[in-house]
Amino acid sequence: GGDMKPGPAVAQKLGPMGINMGKVISDVNAETSGFKGMKVPVELDVDPATKAYTIKVFSPPAAELLKKELGIEKGSGKSGQVWAGNVAFETIVGIAKAKQSNSPAKDLKSLVKTIVGTCVSMGVLIDNKTPKEIEEDIEAGVYDEIIEKELTEPSEEKKRELEEYFSKVQATQAKLVQQESTQEETKTEEKKE
Repeated sequence: GGDMKPGPAVAQKLGPMGINMGKVISDVNAETSGFKGMKVPVELDVDPATKAYTIKVFSPPAAELLKKELGIEKGSGKSGQVWAGNVAFETIVGIAKAKQSNSPAKDLKSLVKTIVGTCVSMGVLIDNKTPKEIEEDIEAGVYDEIIEKELTEPSEEKKRELEEYFSKVQATQAKLVQQESTQEETKTEEKKE
């Protein structure tokens, strides 16, 4: 967001139409500046006769919104084994609401389930639970009130609890990684002998 640069794909499309690429890029950057550091889908509709154009900015992908919320650059490379973050369920509802305007999902609950699915693939815990557990809780109606009231902001206390829990998870993961690398070194040394 706010960081589009001229590239061959854009130049090939706009160049032959005689559109000022610098102005288009500047306008797109202005329109997407609220999404700093995220990849944002943008549609450019150009009238070749008048050279007028309109910019339509779509909501960033759920993964981008999650990464921004968690302050991480990427998800876990080993989803289900290594966790990249721990997010509040209310934050999931907030992301679902942000995606609602350009989503085919029939209701907010369906969209929340989709965002939880993104957490599965990214290796992100929700409310100190695995996304699979959260999916079961959603089906059981545990989160119906939060979804119906469209609560999007967790309490400060809950944020603290999530951070504390995730700190413990990270410490455990670091120990496991250390053990695995020690085992790998041992295997390598045994092969040399």
